[in-house]
Amino acid sequence: MVDIREEFIEQAKYIARNADVLPGGIEELAVKLQHSADTNTPLRIKLGMDPTRPDLHLGHTVVMRKLKEFQKFGHKIVLLVGGATAMVGDPSGKSETRPALTKEQVEENAKTYFDQMSKVLDVSQAEVVNNADWLHKMSFTELLELSSKVTVAQMMTRDDFAKRYAEGKPISIVEFFYPLMQAYDSVAIDADIELGGNDQRFNTLLGRDIQTAYGKKYPQMVVLLPLLEGTDGVVKMSKTYPEHCISLTDSANDMFGKLMSIPDTLITRYYSLLTDATKETLEMYDKQIEEGSVNPREIKMNLAHTITAEYHGQDGADKAQEEFINVVSNKGIPQDIETVKIENGSNILDVLQQFNLISSRGEGKRLLQQGGVKIDGEKITDINYSINIDNDVVLQAGKRKFVRLSK
Repeated sequence: MVDIREEFIEQAKYIARNADVLPGGIEELAVKLQHSADTNTPLRIKLGMDPTRPDLHLGHTVVMRKLKEFQKFGHKIVLLVGGATAMVGDPSGKSETRPALTKEQVEENAKTYFDQMSKVLDVSQAEVVNNADWLHKMSFTELLELSSKVTVAQMMTRDDFAKRYAEGKPISIVEFFYPLMQAYDSVAIDADIELGGNDQRFNTLLGRDIQTAYGKKYPQMVVLLPLLEGTDGVVKMSKTYPEHCISLTDSANDMFGKLMSIPDTLITRYYSLLTDATKETLEMYDKQIEEGSVNPREIKMNLAHTITAEYHGQDGADKAQEEFINVVSNKGIPQDIETVKIENGSNILDVLQQFNLISSRGEGKRLLQQGGVKIDGEKITDINYSINIDNDVVLQAGKRKFVRLSK
């Protein structure tokens, strides 16, 4: 039995915060960390990213922040762009076959990833690879060899596959290849630890099995992080639901305002997953909210400022907070809003979309029906409403988006 030194037990405990560490938990992770230090061989920490959409959001940063912790301890981050796997599409958690992306779509979506990631970790010190470099070169014989390492029965232990099969929904054979391809990536880059969301349990653990099948003596461990809920507190944060998603490309004002819109029940969860708040601080906030000794809005305001400052700087967060207090708390209108010209008779939905006050017509219809669209403070709920003005008016969409309309 390995004698584990306290230093590496503490490191493992720190890394394991908010995470599932499999298999073997903190003890096996501590052994890996200690062996790395004793042999002066940094661990290779894998994060695979399928560029299915061009923007990253705060949900992505939960895993990225964990990568930053490994960087702090001197380990090598390997950022794997899924140039090949994105063309298949990850079926994890999906109830139907997911559309594959073209090579051009993958390349376009990957362009801004690393600039956005650099807001969280030191991308310049990471190793960046693309699995298209090896997966696209595999011969049919090599592909058959890889396929022979896993049985259909193993694949059907995945909840989403089993559920779809039981419901008689189609499962394409190509979907079986996604976890195989992701697993082989761990062989190709010689990963020691793989990070992912907790919906990636099957895929990441399969990587460990495939590494063993290809002869790796000490296969990878996996560190799985929670999926962050969107601002509605119900569904996971996703660009599929833009009204509940906080993108890293959001302006400081939008980021601050969206963070202030989360339900009180998510305050300490966001603190835990998106900031460096200590366990003691989280316990204090939980106690204050439970006892009612502090207004949750004050704690949320501090949360919004802390996160916004990380991506927009202290000055950006300060201004966003001032703007929020003016617009939302004091029922005011931003001082500097854009003035745009429209033609009388313009449809309300067209105007909302033309000036980027909504991300889609579907979002615009929902916002109108919910009373979230106003002209000079008067609610507009008719999706067929025609705008006719004699003087300048202020069009408001939701709590934070304004534009001044002029003829």
